[in-house]
Amino acid sequence: MSGNAPSRSVSEKFKFMKALDGRTLLHALSFQAPKIRLLRSLLIEGSPAMQVLDFAVLPEPEYDLPIFCANFFTTASLSIVVLDLNPLHDVVIQKDYKDKYYRKLLPLGQKYVELLPWGDKLTSESLRFFSPIVIWTKFSTDHHKHQVLYSAFKDYFEAWLELLEQAIKENDESLIHQNREAQHKYLTWRAEKDPGHPLLKRLVGESLAREVVRQFLFEGVDSLGVKSFLDYFPEYRCDDGTINQKRSVIGKSYGVRPWNDNGEFIGNDPT
Repeated sequence: MSGNAPSRSVSEKFKFMKALDGRTLLHALSFQAPKIRLLRSLLIEGSPAMQVLDFAVLPEPEYDLPIFCANFFTTASLSIVVLDLNPLHDVVIQKDYKDKYYRKLLPLGQKYVELLPWGDKLTSESLRFFSPIVIWTKFSTDHHKHQVLYSAFKDYFEAWLELLEQAIKENDESLIHQNREAQHKYLTWRAEKDPGHPLLKRLVGESLAREVVRQFLFEGVDSLGVKSFLDYFPEYRCDDGTINQKRSVIGKSYGVRPWNDNGEFIGNDPT
């Protein structure tokens, strides 16, 4: 990356945490750099049978760059993976945004479609935050697959860094506001509905897990905007005004990859 050296900034309480079981360790790192509002990584090392990596890079609001996202969960028998350049804006509705960032990356996505095939049914609520090149996969844990995954991680991160290098700072305040709100919406969804939350609660307790989620993993949810989860996602409002705790309330899911080779969304008839 060009520019000044990255600066390190993470609360002391999150740098190193020992789980309630006395064995599992959690290591957190975060950085800031030119064009990057937050780069953060959480590594969870349990028994040899369980490891987790939650890695993300979020741009400054002056850039409409995608959000780099890598979530890897591995046990002795199963690996669950999400790897993507999460779009900041809707790639189905805003074709210009999709073309700007993903048209040239479609061959990269196709490279891994067969090596790391679609994992399972995915809810439409989650899908709205994924791009046409998303890797969503599950596989029986083995060394070869992990090598493929590591290769995919490097390729995707290098692609994101190239986009970062080319990114031009936005000066239009209205567009900066749109970028900031889009990132806040993303963080608000993840802070409330991320599937890794139950694991964190089991490991460190509900109170500390909430702090890790809101002050570290999805830092910015309490500062980038003022809208609530229900402002963004009113379909989750219960009759008593609370948030529906279900992962999906729309009821649609996609059991096969809902994009074609040209990056066009073909999932209007979900299975």
